[in-house]
Amino acid sequence: MGSYSCCTPSKKEGKNVSQLSSLLKLLAEENRLKLLCILCQGRHCVCELESHGNMSQSLISHHLKDLKEAGLVLTEKKGQWVYYSLTDLGKRATDLLFQINK
Repeated sequence: MGSYSCCTPSKKEGKNVSQLSSLLKLLAEENRLKLLCILCQGRHCVCELESHGNMSQSLISHHLKDLKEAGLVLTEKKGQWVYYSLTDLGKRATDLLFQINK
C-alpha cells in the first residue's frame, strides 16, 4: 500500500490536516454557510443578517463568533454598531465552496 505525503507523521503536516478538518466542520453547518453567502455581498451588522438569514440574533452572533475565531470574518465597530465582513481567507473559502457547488 502506498504512502500519502499528507498523512506522514510530520508534526507540521499533522497540524495542517487537523486545521483543515476543523475548518471543514465549521463550514459544514448550514447557518454558517448562509451567513458567509450574505457576507459575500458586503459588510453587514447583525440586525441586517437577522432579516436576511431567518435566524435569531443570538444564533447569528454565536455563528459569527465561530467564523471570526476561524479567521473567516472581520469586525468593524462604528458607533454602537458592529459590522461583519469576510477576510481574504473567508473570500477564498466562499469562492471555493461556490465553485464546488456549480
